[in-house]
Amino acid sequence: MKPARTDFPEDFLFGAATAAYQIEGSAYGGAGPCHWDSFAATPGNVVRAEDGSVACDHYHRWEGDLDLMKDAGLDAYRFSTSWARVMPEGRGAVNAEGLDYYDRLVDGMLARGLKPFQTLYHWEMPSALADLGGWTNRDVAHWFADFAEVITRRIGDRVAAVATINEPWCVAWLSHFLGHHAPGKRDIRAAARAMHHVLLAHGAAVERLRGMGQPNLGIVLNFDHCTPASDSAADVLTTATQDAIFNRWFIEGITRGTYPAEALAGLAPHMPKDWQADMPLIGQKLDWLGVNYYSRHIHAFAPDTPWPHGRDVPGPLPKTQMGWEIYPEGLYGFLTRLSRDYVGDLPIYVTENGMANADEVLNGSVNDHVREDYLFAHLDATRRAIADGANVKGFFYWSLLDNYEWAFGYEKRFGLVHVDFETLQRLPKASYHALARAIAR
Repeated sequence: MKPARTDFPEDFLFGAATAAYQIEGSAYGGAGPCHWDSFAATPGNVVRAEDGSVACDHYHRWEGDLDLMKDAGLDAYRFSTSWARVMPEGRGAVNAEGLDYYDRLVDGMLARGLKPFQTLYHWEMPSALADLGGWTNRDVAHWFADFAEVITRRIGDRVAAVATINEPWCVAWLSHFLGHHAPGKRDIRAAARAMHHVLLAHGAAVERLRGMGQPNLGIVLNFDHCTPASDSAADVLTTATQDAIFNRWFIEGITRGTYPAEALAGLAPHMPKDWQADMPLIGQKLDWLGVNYYSRHIHAFAPDTPWPHGRDVPGPLPKTQMGWEIYPEGLYGFLTRLSRDYVGDLPIYVTENGMANADEVLNGSVNDHVREDYLFAHLDATRRAIADGANVKGFFYWSLLDNYEWAFGYEKRFGLVHVDFETLQRLPKASYHALARAIAR
């Protein structure tokens, strides 16, 4: 049975999410360069060396995109504000055109009855700051707090919620240890510093905005269900290490004032000096927590590899276009686990959940029924978590639009709305219409 709005609390919010670099078009409106521009310009990093210079041209087409959300009956829109658009050099001069754009965008949301959920940072580090080390430089915390203040002074009076950073694991580990995302480093020292500094920047921004009187501050963390490949002690330990790096590091840094021992076993020698002194700033009170969830991974011990001595094992479940297993039970597990072990009754939002699919337009429509099944299975997992005590207040599908999917270019389609990247024409998919029917009042 497909969930309906009436299956959720009366104040539950249904929304869609996007990110600035993935949809806006960084070539427009005086935005400065960011590290994704240079990462994409380096051979081998991104499919077809595609970048976000045009993306979905949301910069010019935002009114129609907001209309799509209004017409679907959505309650809220999770968007991000590009640091490089607001402050092209990352520090100093402010781009008035960028501030004006976000002014118009927020006013447009409110005019359509959409609650604006802002994310300050969704992965676009200004190139001038990347030149100074980006997330490996401790000063990034102050640079980020300054940016947070500038954009908040302009639109903070009208947004419903502010998240500091989207998916610190991706910002730090995926980008500095695994090297899959900009800046494309594969260096354990850089990764350890980024893992800490990204939380230090979060804390500095919360402190700055709280001092300005800005309400409803949170962070968006991503979680990946970890399953051992066998019952062997080695596989179980490897899985616990991956869980510590991916799922526990950031939430425990914020809520417990320390990092998990299984992760420090490898990272401690590479951490910044006296990192423990930063934990009170990192651990400031949150007003809400954002949870991004997509999949699970199965982990096995790999003794011939460096720490963390693991390898992924293919799982048996159906997979998305990204090759990710479809495992809704993992979302239920994290919502209840976070509520039980870390945040208690703190409001939680599912800030991203969705699937990539090789969608095709046939006879003027996109019949992505597999995405409908994915979406409704994860909505049902959310409903069950609420029934079991998790204080989940909303669900944002990722993504509103097919967009620039980072290192995968424009090949992977997550959207409720199909985008023709030649003409930029929008076409709502079957999943868009199914969600609109489910949440109709």
